[in-house]
Amino acid sequence: MVDDPRELNLTIDLCLRIGEVLLSSGAGAADVTATMQSVAHHFGLRHPELDVTFTALSMSYQPSPEEPAVLMIRNIKHRDIDYADLTQVDHLVHEVIAGKLDLYLARTRMATILSVGHPWPRWSVTLAWGVMCASVAVFLGGDWLIALIASASAMSIDRLQMALGRRRLPTFYLQVAGGAVATLFATALAATPLAADLSLVVTANIVMLLAGVGFMGAIQDALTGFYVTSGARMIEALLATAGIIAGVSGGLSVADVVGVDLGQLVPGRALGNHVLVGVMGAAVSAAAFAFACYAPRRALVPIALTSALATLLHTVVADTGLGRTWAAALGAFVIGLVAYAVAGRFRVPPLVVAVSSIVPLLPGLLIYRGLSLLTAGGSGTSEGIVAMMTAASVAVALASGVILGEYLAQPLKRETSRLEARLAGPRLVGPYRASRRGGTRGDRIT
Repeated sequence: MVDDPRELNLTIDLCLRIGEVLLSSGAGAADVTATMQSVAHHFGLRHPELDVTFTALSMSYQPSPEEPAVLMIRNIKHRDIDYADLTQVDHLVHEVIAGKLDLYLARTRMATILSVGHPWPRWSVTLAWGVMCASVAVFLGGDWLIALIASASAMSIDRLQMALGRRRLPTFYLQVAGGAVATLFATALAATPLAADLSLVVTANIVMLLAGVGFMGAIQDALTGFYVTSGARMIEALLATAGIIAGVSGGLSVADVVGVDLGQLVPGRALGNHVLVGVMGAAVSAAAFAFACYAPRRALVPIALTSALATLLHTVVADTGLGRTWAAALGAFVIGLVAYAVAGRFRVPPLVVAVSSIVPLLPGLLIYRGLSLLTAGGSGTSEGIVAMMTAASVAVALASGVILGEYLAQPLKRETSRLEARLAGPRLVGPYRASRRGGTRGDRIT
């Protein structure tokens, strides 16, 4: 039990700072709550009251019924995904729970993590967004020209949004600006004699703006019982997609004013590509997304391989006629199953591997297509409703598949470790801890 009021305040503040990093990096509300409770319990706070919402964290603790409760609230002001900070905070939590860090040293480490800048320069992140969108363009069935235009558009959008973000503009306006830039690139291409599918060009150009990650996070929070946070994330995802639609509409108006005919654009158009080409595009896009979010370099190759495996399974299952929803569920299940083992091997949180690997399967294009058709009205309304329902079912399948894979991966890893210890043969050099029974407390050499 914590008797010193000063240590009580410092412990609650540390838990809130840890939760802030986790929530701003896209962690689910259930994971944030469990992590904060584990740290609080280690430092002597039994059964603290926690409340996690989309914009704030609160934590209260009452040492005894006779004493007043201590309540602290921390607002989530910035939502820049930084997997480097997330990884370091995850390591910090594990070291705290293992007893390697006391309260004061843990707070010092936490302050250092938050004060140190990003591990690589910002221009490399812009380049990574360009590589990601070019890879997704190939995944969607585009040729080299569409991939080149998508890459240039993505890098331009990233620099523009970064400049506008410094002026504290809301995310909706950043999405409007990004959608307009994407459409203007398609307009410039239409003004040249080069032949290209303009619908696919617009689709490839807005890939980096699509809100599939937020939509899946909303479903994950709903599945784990955090309905308020789930509703807020879903509204954010829909509003971000509405911003894209407004920006694309503005870009089309500019094209009409300058006299460039873009024809009838099909929102969310995707042609598909050869299986191996699509798998390679998915792998590169997942690794590029992870790099753009500052994931540790050691995890980039495993993320690419995990995404490739899940995309290949998704494609094979979808071609058998089971439908996109079941294909997405099986692909996500594999990602959840593999991510836990990969994360332990390469010392990163499973969230980093799972979210990055699942990027090519996200239903962002379906959300954009559904909202676009609903906005246009007329005969496309029913098709828009179907697209939105499909997007919702795919998001549920992805979130539930990843969660189920994580649940099964943890006991499987424990049993695999025990089996490996039983079957391990004689070592040629070095200690091997065969058993703690019937020997000394040190390592036994066999």
